[in-house]
Amino acid sequence: MLKDKVRTESYRDFMYQNKDLFKDKVVLDVGCGTGILSMFAVSAGAKHVIAVDQSDIVCQAMDIVRENNLQDKITILKGRIEDVKLPVEEVDIIISEWMGYFLLFESMLDSVLYARDKYLKTDGSVYPDKCNIQLVAIDDKDLHDKHIAFWENVYGFKMSCMQADVVKEASVDIVKPDKIISEPAVIKELDCRLCKFGDLQFKQDFQLSLATKGEITAVIGYFDIHFDRNCGNKVMFSTGPRDTSTHWKQTVFLLEKCIPVQKGDIVNGTVHCRKNKKDPRSLLITLSIQDQSQTYLMQ
Repeated sequence: MLKDKVRTESYRDFMYQNKDLFKDKVVLDVGCGTGILSMFAVSAGAKHVIAVDQSDIVCQAMDIVRENNLQDKITILKGRIEDVKLPVEEVDIIISEWMGYFLLFESMLDSVLYARDKYLKTDGSVYPDKCNIQLVAIDDKDLHDKHIAFWENVYGFKMSCMQADVVKEASVDIVKPDKIISEPAVIKELDCRLCKFGDLQFKQDFQLSLATKGEITAVIGYFDIHFDRNCGNKVMFSTGPRDTSTHWKQTVFLLEKCIPVQKGDIVNGTVHCRKNKKDPRSLLITLSIQDQSQTYLMQ
């Protein structure tokens, strides 16, 4: 994660370029990891940072904080934010790097919302505060053949029955920008200061406007992140295929049957995103487009 310069430098730039927001403030870092965001916050002027993480990485985080002589400014607690007791009743700012693949896969946003509702001052802020999920169509026959057409002739034998099972698994990959054939469609927008738990599961119609002739072999998903509220210097980053690659890459939803399209066509679809009841950290995403519908598992 630390080697993801887009991610780490965006958080750093947001805090360093908006120091007025952090001056003398009490900050809560949810899922602190190594503590890098906590240290950014202190460097930006925070009076004190409370950093929480349930993994054993907090042991290294404590060493890192001491190594940088910040032990009087940063308090680290091990445990789930839902279980630990903070040394304060309320905080001015919550920071967190909670995002997962397709924004919501294995994400900690539920924990951030819990912390917001329990500890954030009425006029407090959550960062990042704005985010959205987008879909775009691609024409990548090599990728489609690799996963789908491969099963039509496996060492001289037909195994096409395997195609449906392969399609069910959403994959994560870096998509080449020259494979994009449509304009993006925003399917979900979230304001982390105001959204509710129920907003993290949704069903949304969308339209893909085709920019060129080709075949839709897959629909890909990605997200944008914004540091916006009260910021004199707004910062954002995108995980889209036309931007610098991040560790989130893009989420690929392969179509079992490719869809021929012409430039200017409008392709209608519906996406339904919900948590897997068997494993709430994983997602079930149903994509209905043209005459086909497929439920993809992200686990």
